[in-house]
Amino acid sequence: MAHETTDGGFLLSDDPARFDLPRAHRWIATQSYWAEGIPFETFTKACANSLTVGAYAADGTMAAMARVVTDRATFGWICDVFVAEAQRSEGLGKRLMAYLKAHPDLQGFRRLHLATRDAHGLYRQFGFTELTKVENWMEIRDPEVYRR
Repeated sequence: MAHETTDGGFLLSDDPARFDLPRAHRWIATQSYWAEGIPFETFTKACANSLTVGAYAADGTMAAMARVVTDRATFGWICDVFVAEAQRSEGLGKRLMAYLKAHPDLQGFRRLHLATRDAHGLYRQFGFTELTKVENWMEIRDPEVYRR
């Protein structure tokens, strides 16, 4: 069952049937710094295997999105937070974060992560801090896939 709420004239929903996948892909593939050029098939698979949220204007148009990679029990990684340029002054980033913070499937986690180049102030308002125990974290970064 979809989790939905209305905030400031926008409907926020995790209903996959409502999510505008082509619009979201255009945003992420052409306007994001973190996934520029991501193929549609890859993005589709990522969304299908994540908790994907849209913020919808009164006319039903998707105005913002966020995706959470999660096991829905212990861990989540918030990614692909994007607000359409026309709505960037309407507080949708804050609305998305408040929705995610209250989402029933994202409660009681040991860790909730995200990465950002330029929105630290927004995320700090919701309790995010710099990564702790960074010396414990490792990664594999394929330069052919990850260009930035």
